[in-house]
Amino acid sequence: MAANTGDLLLHHEFANINGIKMHYVTIGEGPLIVFLHGFPEFWKSWKHQISFFSKKFKVVALDMRGYGETERPIQVGEYRIEKLARDVTELIDSLGQKKATVVGHDWGGAVAWATAMMNPSFVEKLIVMNAPHPAIVQRNAFRNYAQMQKSWYMFFFLLEKAPEKVLSSNNFEILKHMFEISIKRKDRFSLSDIEEYVSSWSKEGGITGGLNYYRANLNEEFWGNLGESIPFPKIKIPTLQIWAEDDMFLGKELTEGTKEFVVDAPFSLNVIPNCGHWVQQEAPEEVNQIMEEFLLNGHN
Repeated sequence: MAANTGDLLLHHEFANINGIKMHYVTIGEGPLIVFLHGFPEFWKSWKHQISFFSKKFKVVALDMRGYGETERPIQVGEYRIEKLARDVTELIDSLGQKKATVVGHDWGGAVAWATAMMNPSFVEKLIVMNAPHPAIVQRNAFRNYAQMQKSWYMFFFLLEKAPEKVLSSNNFEILKHMFEISIKRKDRFSLSDIEEYVSSWSKEGGITGGLNYYRANLNEEFWGNLGESIPFPKIKIPTLQIWAEDDMFLGKELTEGTKEFVVDAPFSLNVIPNCGHWVQQEAPEEVNQIMEEFLLNGHN
């Protein structure tokens, strides 16, 4: 099904993969790029990248498991990171492709890291925005007190039912406020942008799916195993990390040491100043330029 979004003629498609029906939009021809959004968003958070990269690539931006028009399994275990990474590779396969550049932001970035570690043969290049490598998360947990203060909401999200009730009250007032206070470049978001998110959250179970990412992966097992050093597989894929310097949820120090987990392949880190968490929407020109140089002109 084709639909206009701005000046783009996007194709809205569905694929039956990994036990769910997944919705995605696609446009363009060429090498495949798959975009993975974070919490609490949906495919349209990549609108600036979709329009820019569709000129030279086949762009696919999906509604992640539990979001938008994609199915929302009820069981929390259905949102384990292994399953989310499998969603990505099965979608790539369903598109008749062997590899793709995988781009992720926030939880989408966590899934992108996992995909590159668990299923590297599917990943041509890796681009991660404002999502720390899991080993860096482990290294900072309970040691980085500033980050612990920033992450207080994660512990609230682990509760049953209460987060949904609080976040959805007064027409999602708290979630809207969260966006408003965390956006550094205010002119990049309009009221209609925020209302599109509200429309997505208003679907049945529209908040629970996203919260289940926290419940499935940052549960008691995760916190209980922090004392153990998990041997994460090294990434041998060209990797680009983009970080918004003024992210109120994730400190810039969470980029430190990432390079040691990318071996035998180029790694580059680009920090964008005066920019909040929603980096691909707040700084689309900078993000697109950095990505384009990485994808088309070699590596930084």
